[in-house]
Amino acid sequence: MKKLKTFLIFCLMLSSTIAFSQKDLFKEKVHIKGEDTLKYRIMYPENFSEDNQYPVVLFLHGAGERGDDNKKQLANGSKLFTDKMNRGAFPAIVIFPQCPQESYWSNASVDRSSYPISLEFPKDKEATKPMQLVINLMQEVTRKDYVNKAKVYVGGLSMGGMGTFEILSRQPDMFAAAFAICGNGNAELAKEYATKVDLWIFHGADDNVVDPKGSVKMVNAILENGGKPNFTLYADDNHNSWDSAFAEPELLTWLFSKSKK
Repeated sequence: MKKLKTFLIFCLMLSSTIAFSQKDLFKEKVHIKGEDTLKYRIMYPENFSEDNQYPVVLFLHGAGERGDDNKKQLANGSKLFTDKMNRGAFPAIVIFPQCPQESYWSNASVDRSSYPISLEFPKDKEATKPMQLVINLMQEVTRKDYVNKAKVYVGGLSMGGMGTFEILSRQPDMFAAAFAICGNGNAELAKEYATKVDLWIFHGADDNVVDPKGSVKMVNAILENGGKPNFTLYADDNHNSWDSAFAEPELLTWLFSKSKK
């Protein structure tokens, strides 16, 4: 019993150390535009030098990670980029902004009275304030001399997958490639980025929160507008298909191989 207790304490300490390391690698920042504020975390490559040029990855979290603590947004996805082997193989600047609790990345009308949730995406509505701030932040970051403008990427899960489709429609010339996990979007706007941005779309066929038909719809819209997206549908995955997506051995290799067309 004593050995078991010691082992459990060790596991808790190790978990805390890993969690601290995650937050320590991602520096806490605030982006201010006028009277509006966006909290975000940013990780620079090992041995970062302004004399070199690096890719940039923007990651948009899901609804469960909204808030103002500037921490929760690292819950899903950050380990993929802090992994020592991945950092060595794919040196990049990685940005994790946090959406406020009462807002959304995309202009989605969300009805949670039944599941899967009902989603509608207006075509001509102004971007939400968090999305406006994210776009402004990315415009500021990508002006830096140490950024490789041809290798700027975006990805996200759930609410962030929806935000990924939306930011592509609003900034189609900014990104070389994108991945959207268990998301949805406005199919009419796919024409804005279908042939400009390489995409990999993921969903769980058993998703009872965000209907997988939303991703199927977006894939079809991209194909109809001349794009050639990768599409992975996990037969047994529910809403947390991001676990399977992040475990894809080729995801980062695929992402970082892409350059702006």
